[in-house]
Amino acid sequence: MAQAGRRWQRTLFPWLLEYGFSQSSSDPCVFTLRSSSSDEQLILGCYVDDLFILHRDASAGSLYAKSTDALSARWNVEDEGPVSDLLNVEIHRAAHHVTLSQASYIQHMVDTFLPGGVPASVQPSHAPASSDLPRH
Repeated sequence: MAQAGRRWQRTLFPWLLEYGFSQSSSDPCVFTLRSSSSDEQLILGCYVDDLFILHRDASAGSLYAKSTDALSARWNVEDEGPVSDLLNVEIHRAAHHVTLSQASYIQHMVDTFLPGGVPASVQPSHAPASSDLPRH
């Protein structure tokens, strides 16, 4: 059903706004929620029928726990755990930062469209790709 994602958004987005989330002006599928009593913040992204929630604290009573409990009370949602890739972007977490990478996607595109490797005429400084891609 081609319009199922849009119908879901018409139900979800008003609920998020009523719950206290703010919708991003640059991307209508991204929402933020800040705690009024702590420095906690959530960033929620919606893609078709999938939700992606960035948070620091998932402990009981946290903003994340309260928000996901509220979502679960309204809909049948499933927490699939930490995400490792989203829309061809690899996500790597460390103690104090997150790194995003598209190395696998770029390699897939090279393998698909340049099966002989990247032409030698392409200068590394002109192509934002890993230096270890195969060359002709």
